[in-house]
Amino acid sequence: MNSDVCETPALRMGFIAGGPADGVPVLLLHGWPDDASTWDAIAPALHAAGFRTIAPWLRGFGPTRFRSGTTMRSGEIAAMAQDVLDLADALGLDRFAVVGHDWGARIAYLLAATHPQRLTHCAALSLGWSPGKLATPGFEQARAFWYQWFLATDRGAEALRTQGKAFARQMWDTWSPTGWFDDATFAAVARSFENPDWADITLHSYRVRWEGAAKDPAHAALSNQALQARQILVPTLTIQGGDDRCILPFTSEGKEAHFGASYERHVLDGVGHFPTREAPQRVGEQLCMFLMRN
Repeated sequence: MNSDVCETPALRMGFIAGGPADGVPVLLLHGWPDDASTWDAIAPALHAAGFRTIAPWLRGFGPTRFRSGTTMRSGEIAAMAQDVLDLADALGLDRFAVVGHDWGARIAYLLAATHPQRLTHCAALSLGWSPGKLATPGFEQARAFWYQWFLATDRGAEALRTQGKAFARQMWDTWSPTGWFDDATFAAVARSFENPDWADITLHSYRVRWEGAAKDPAHAALSNQALQARQILVPTLTIQGGDDRCILPFTSEGKEAHFGASYERHVLDGVGHFPTREAPQRVGEQLCMFLMRN
């Protein structure tokens, strides 16, 4: 696999690419707090199955940079979805599959809901989808989202800006059963959080999600289109860790009515919030079967 950079209207976007040049393209989208390397152990299985993979660093992560200092550092899912569409356009990809984890899953669902003509498949890890405005979580899920409420405060924002890597390490330490990573792995990924826009993107993403920050008007049309979507009409796979301690497994249950094409959900027993890193072989096998079957 090779690292490269591609210019889009808003970004110089870094990405990792691999697989046969003529393979069906699959965009692999990471979550927070993670980076494009989360797909390193999964991509080889996709390459062996004949797929071409492109795994970008999202805005605010790793080598990806804004081209202009005046562009709003928006962490809206709509903004990041537009980044993905712009990347696909820049790479000449008319249709492609999208696989996302965490933030990447939200991006994948939004693209499937608003641009079904561009997507062949949608696979989302660690997150279910429901139409319309994001609902206020129940108390059990709200407790798991403590970090989002913390970041809504000025003191939380200051903590993120001054102790960002330590804050992210808390998530790695607590969102999954212990023992799935070592210090060297986290340290390598955490270098992506040294991006000068990482804190701003993180703060805006979690604040705007709960209507605690203003949206970027540049992405209003796509955001509104996503809110109005009632069904996803793209073949969809949801993979949920059975021991996910961030987005609790029950929250992705019972979503079948929201999908107008094929839909399947798989729960990985003993796996937490980072199935790409905790169970890459199982995830890779399920992705290959899904992408090849539909």
